[in-house]
Amino acid sequence: MSAVSTLPPPASHREVRLAGLPGREALRTDHFAVVAVPVPEPGPGQVLVRNRLMSVTAAMRPSIPPERGDYGIPRLVQRTGEVLHGPAIGEVVAVGSGTDLAPGERVWAWSGWREYAVVNAAEVRRLDPAGLPDPAAHLSQGLTAWLGVVRGAEVRPGDTVFVTGAAGGVGSLAGQFARLRGATRVIGSVGSRAKAEYLVKELGYDATVVRGEEPVEEQLRAAAPDGVDAVFDNVGGEQLRAALAVARRQARFAIVGALAAQLSGDATAATPLSTFAIIARGVTLRGIAAIDHMDAREEYEAEFAHALREGTMSFPHARLQGIEQAPRALCELVEGRHVGAVLVEL
Repeated sequence: MSAVSTLPPPASHREVRLAGLPGREALRTDHFAVVAVPVPEPGPGQVLVRNRLMSVTAAMRPSIPPERGDYGIPRLVQRTGEVLHGPAIGEVVAVGSGTDLAPGERVWAWSGWREYAVVNAAEVRRLDPAGLPDPAAHLSQGLTAWLGVVRGAEVRPGDTVFVTGAAGGVGSLAGQFARLRGATRVIGSVGSRAKAEYLVKELGYDATVVRGEEPVEEQLRAAAPDGVDAVFDNVGGEQLRAALAVARRQARFAIVGALAAQLSGDATAATPLSTFAIIARGVTLRGIAAIDHMDAREEYEAEFAHALREGTMSFPHARLQGIEQAPRALCELVEGRHVGAVLVEL
């Protein structure tokens, strides 16, 4: 991130809006519009933040809105004409009355795909300069990865762990957290042979399943002939079914994502599972949403920061420059062209 600016904000800035829902068709950059709008002013209890680095995740792909409600997660739904949702880190440049934040403070906020954002001060999180060694890591999906490994799948020493979507922003960290928790064999699913080689050589995975080469279940059985004890599922669909077929008795599954459905255009699409297999093997399926586990943030950040400093974990990510690159970044991400997190520097 660049140094904190002391200059006053400009009269206008740019933001990215959803121009049209892609539905089940391939996502294109013309599904988005980059528009110039006036820089807003903060009111009482609000701050104006100059975003410096923002996150792009596959879950941000616009999908068909659910028929009933938003499942308690309003940011799940993207509507035409709205600014894209997402977290960013930056600095406070102006404050309204009734806040204890000051201009120049580095902060994290759910401020959307825009260069400047007015946000409620109560929803802003100060960034501790002595915390994570790389400020960009505050935009990692590490909390989701940690929760899935620790509270969802309850990974234990000696476990064989299967991570789906292992080359993404969540999966690339989940496998590393599983290893830190004592897993003796970590297997990841990926979309290409190049990603498979990266997982083994750079992230310490023991084996991989490459989608599209052979049936997922066959590859997983070969990689885990004695079965899997813990599953970190970020995808659903065929990969979740294969994991259940190979699960050992008392296996623990953390369901942290539904990318197979989301990338098809319908985030709420169902994955048929064998309830008999779940019962017969005593399998636990646990859905994990970070919003329900915010009490874990301090423990997670301490473990993540220590691992990054010690070199026992890395934070794989790519950076694109300029807010106008955000639509391209999301399109490339859902096409599987990146490993790890994808960030846009503003």
